[in-house]
Amino acid sequence: MLLVAIVAVVAIWDLPSASSPGPAPNLAPAVPTASSPSEAVPPNAAIATYTAPSAGEPSLDSGVLLNGEEGEAGANAATVVAAPQEQASSPVELGPLLPANRILTYYGHPHDPNMGILGEYSKEELLPLLLAEAANYEAADPTRPVIPGFEVIATVAQGSPGSDGSFILATDTETLVEYADFAEANGLLLFLDLQFGRESIEAELAKVRPLLTRPHVHLALDPEFAIMEGQTPGIHIGELSAEEIAVAQELLAQIVREEDLPPKILIVHQFREDMIVGKERLGEMPGVQLVIDADGHGNPKLKIDSYIFLIQEQPVGFAGFKLFYRQDEPLMSPREVLALSPSPDLIIYQ
Repeated sequence: MLLVAIVAVVAIWDLPSASSPGPAPNLAPAVPTASSPSEAVPPNAAIATYTAPSAGEPSLDSGVLLNGEEGEAGANAATVVAAPQEQASSPVELGPLLPANRILTYYGHPHDPNMGILGEYSKEELLPLLLAEAANYEAADPTRPVIPGFEVIATVAQGSPGSDGSFILATDTETLVEYADFAEANGLLLFLDLQFGRESIEAELAKVRPLLTRPHVHLALDPEFAIMEGQTPGIHIGELSAEEIAVAQELLAQIVREEDLPPKILIVHQFREDMIVGKERLGEMPGVQLVIDADGHGNPKLKIDSYIFLIQEQPVGFAGFKLFYRQDEPLMSPREVLALSPSPDLIIYQ
């Protein structure tokens, strides 16, 4: 039975209606991909039929912010101004990556252009773009080295339950290994992003555990698609509890101990307060560096207000911030991003 993937429409507001996306700012034409979904998700197969939302002004969801007046637009700074630099020694040799460094990643699924920039370009084409964007951030703040990486969606939420009732489709192992190898060879980090459907933390993490034994591979959790009985991904916004996130922390810490690895980073995406239940109960764990990523697209005023609410007023672990090349209107510049308080430790471009 064919399954239709639900793209990770991470936003501060209600899911908008679909329309065709505009061109990505200052980037080369997108790489063509296949157009038919596939249950097995083989390499180079499209896995979703979702169309990216329009860039029109969204309305805020009451789950996060109540006041969303229009703010003055920030500068559109998608232009890459720095040439890519040759990679030095592997970042895993640095031990704990935060807070001495800043991390910048490109997000998406390699087989679908509607799920992020990783699907619009081959990894070879993305590498110089990623390194140049990282150089832009180093130019904006020369005191903090920037380590680049990819964040690949490793399990994809589905609109139908499938034969196992999980609402999840796993990305093929060949693709994940391919990106892990490429990242390692080019001095990049790799984050494996897990959507959940009705699967447990343990079941989802088990799918990618072999790759997590590699020093440069880290983990990300997407509570948006962790749904309960009677809910459907893409229709209902899911949640993870602090206790469930702690399970992921413990499993990562176990891998670090058993494999004698440097600390792992765990990203948890959030664009509504209720996506993390009991956030105040989250704590540190030896061997794991927790990052809360303020997700969501929109104008700078909306994004800054969301960051203040989710990160500044609810400080947990390290700070993350996501930007959208297509949906953010206008796109915040690196200097605007780094001016946030606290200045983000990890930045993601979708």
